[in-house]
Amino acid sequence: QYSPDSVAGADGEIDPTEITFPGCSCRSSSCAAPECSCLRRGDNYSGRCLRGAEQEGFARPVFECNALCRCSESCQNRLVQRGLRLRLQVFRTPRKGWGVRTLETIPRGSFVCEYAGEVLGSAEARRRIQAQSPQDSNYILALREHLHDGRVLETFVDPTRVGNVGRFLNHSCEPNLFMVPVRVDSMVPRLALFAATDIPAGEELSYDYSGRFRNSPGSSTEHKPVEEENTPRKPCYCGSPTCASFLPWDSSLFSTP
Repeated sequence: QYSPDSVAGADGEIDPTEITFPGCSCRSSSCAAPECSCLRRGDNYSGRCLRGAEQEGFARPVFECNALCRCSESCQNRLVQRGLRLRLQVFRTPRKGWGVRTLETIPRGSFVCEYAGEVLGSAEARRRIQAQSPQDSNYILALREHLHDGRVLETFVDPTRVGNVGRFLNHSCEPNLFMVPVRVDSMVPRLALFAATDIPAGEELSYDYSGRFRNSPGSSTEHKPVEEENTPRKPCYCGSPTCASFLPWDSSLFSTP
C-alpha cells in the first residue's frame, strides 16, 4: 500500500500523526529567527535547501513549523511536510533489484523524499526481523539518535507493507543522499533524505544504510566474514571505489533483548 507519510504500525504503540508540539504565534507568511519559537530550536533551511548538515560530523536537530502554528503554509520552515516535489522513477537495476533515479537535476541540499512506512515499537520491529528468512528483503530501518546527555532515541520504520518510493532506494558506500530526522508535529521524526551533492538527471539515488555519510578511504579492504552471528551477509553492488563489499549489518534486532 502506497502512503506518502508514515503511519502507526500494527502494534499501535506509536502514532506519527499525533500532534504534541505547541505551535508558534507568528502571523507573518514566513517565520523568521529569533522571533519564531520553532526557529529558536534551529534555523535549518535556506530556501528549499538544508543548511550544510552533510559537512558536519553529526545531524543537527530539525524542527519544522507544525499544524498548530499560526504562520502560513508557504512558511520557509515548512519543507519536508510538503512531501515529494521532484520527478523520480523506480527502475530495474542490473544487479540490485529495484532502484530509484531522478528525472530532473537536484541541487545540493534539496529535500528529495521521505523514508515512510509503519512506525513500530522495538518489540514489534524485533518480532518482524526474526520472522524473516535469509531470502527476504529487509526494509526495516532502525534510527538511533544519540543525545548530549547519553540517551539514545530509537525509531523503527518498516515500509514492507505500507510505504512510499523511499523503500526502493539502494545502498551506496558513496551515496548522493543523506538522511536527517525532521520533526514536525511530535517527537516522532520523519526520516528525510537530502541531496549531498548536485545530482544530474538520470542518476540513481542512494544513501548509506549504516547512517554514515561516506565510508572512510581504505574501508574496501576490510573484508568482513561472509557470516556473522550465523546470518549471511549480503554483498554490496554499489561499485564505488570505497565499497565495503557487504551491506551494513546491525545484529541488535536479531538478538533477544
